[in-house]
Amino acid sequence: MILLAKGDPKAFKAQDCWASFWTERRGGVALIFGLSTTVLLGLVGGGIDYARLSYRRSQLQSAVDVGTLAGGNTLKFASSTVESVKGVTEQSVRDNARPVPDRPFTLTVTVSTDKTSVSARAEETVKLAFGAFIGLRAQTVVAQARANVVGRMRLCMLTLDPAAPGAFNLQKRAEVTADGCSLYSNSSNPRGMIGGDSAMAKAQTICSAGGYSGPRANFAPPPQTSCPSLGDPLKERTLPIPGGCIQIPKSANSKGDTSKNLIDQSVTLDPGTYCGGLHITKKANVTLRSGIYVIKDGPLVVDQKGSLSGTDVGLFFTGDQAGLLFDKQSTISLAAPTTGIMAGLLIAEERTVGNPVDPTAAVIGFVGGLLAPLSPAPPPTPQPLGQTRPLRTYRIISDNARTMLGTIYLPAGRLVIDADKPVADQSAYTVIVAAQLNLYEGPNLYLNANYEGTSVPVPKGVGPLPGKLLITQ
Repeated sequence: MILLAKGDPKAFKAQDCWASFWTERRGGVALIFGLSTTVLLGLVGGGIDYARLSYRRSQLQSAVDVGTLAGGNTLKFASSTVESVKGVTEQSVRDNARPVPDRPFTLTVTVSTDKTSVSARAEETVKLAFGAFIGLRAQTVVAQARANVVGRMRLCMLTLDPAAPGAFNLQKRAEVTADGCSLYSNSSNPRGMIGGDSAMAKAQTICSAGGYSGPRANFAPPPQTSCPSLGDPLKERTLPIPGGCIQIPKSANSKGDTSKNLIDQSVTLDPGTYCGGLHITKKANVTLRSGIYVIKDGPLVVDQKGSLSGTDVGLFFTGDQAGLLFDKQSTISLAAPTTGIMAGLLIAEERTVGNPVDPTAAVIGFVGGLLAPLSPAPPPTPQPLGQTRPLRTYRIISDNARTMLGTIYLPAGRLVIDADKPVADQSAYTVIVAAQLNLYEGPNLYLNANYEGTSVPVPKGVGPLPGKLLITQ
């Protein structure tokens, strides 16, 4: 039944409608007489117009989808320009939409300034064959689509926490310099990325699956928001399996005591599983031979002018008490393996953790008696703004950690950097994939992307990724 507003000239009384319907059985055929011609035409014509509008909108949507994909593929080429991307997109949309002269048609194509996305919006005014019966002679049909190129730029930082505020968080005078590559946050939180005080993040592109908080001046360029989540690009990567516990050499400790893994003498260590962690202190210079070092059930701590160096080495952390603390007066120079199970991985960890212990709190509180307490004690680790699950803590306060060559993979970890001097600036490349990355004080974390300048490979899934197009409507 069709109901028309009272007072409408097309309105008719219910009894008139009722009286207009009557049937006569003739040879088994029911005939309908007296139905208002206007009502009948309105019913049939409305259905025809609706079908035409739906079909045309489907055509336009298909056209803008094809057009933005064509433009997105053009974006992958290093030689592409904004004008060339627009031209390819517009031509493809028009070829597929096939607008006709008697229908007003407009097409708007937009390419982001950093050339990582292209969008198209098509509008067409369609005349209604039967719209006059309801006072509507034409209807505008709209279709739009956007293609994002994910991975075309070199990926040098990805925070994995899916929902926490400040998964990527910079405060005070902290800086991240990532020239030539991308900073990316998977957090869907409206404040998934935060830039506070005079902190600064500089990169080729900055992208947040949620939003960002802070003045635009804290980010260069301003972050793109509502980006698609990348997930964990290294989730299928095979990680080391801990072996039997080994002890430090007696020569590593001034008293010959190996029970606490306390190293206060210069020494060269062999790869293996160090249970209870390692504490390098009192100007001890420790060199790591090539191989994998498993730090199990305790933290790796370097403090009091101690130093840790090694090439072709990988550090793997496992257990709830595992973690890392490079204190203020430590010196760090490390490069990842070129071959083997940890090829390209400088630091990695077990993917699950139950009840983690902050290394700073462990050494201050002398937890478990495994490591010697620090003197002077470092300030407590700044707390995260939020997190979706327990995380190990990896903290760099060192003002001389300038070579950290390779990929840092912490799927169940929080990397905290609160040094005052540049970090990793002398590395050919550094890639960080962690649940959270939080910077405080005044460090400048350099995420270089000179992949060709080293024999250390970039793990598949990060670094120079092939372009992947994701389309939204």
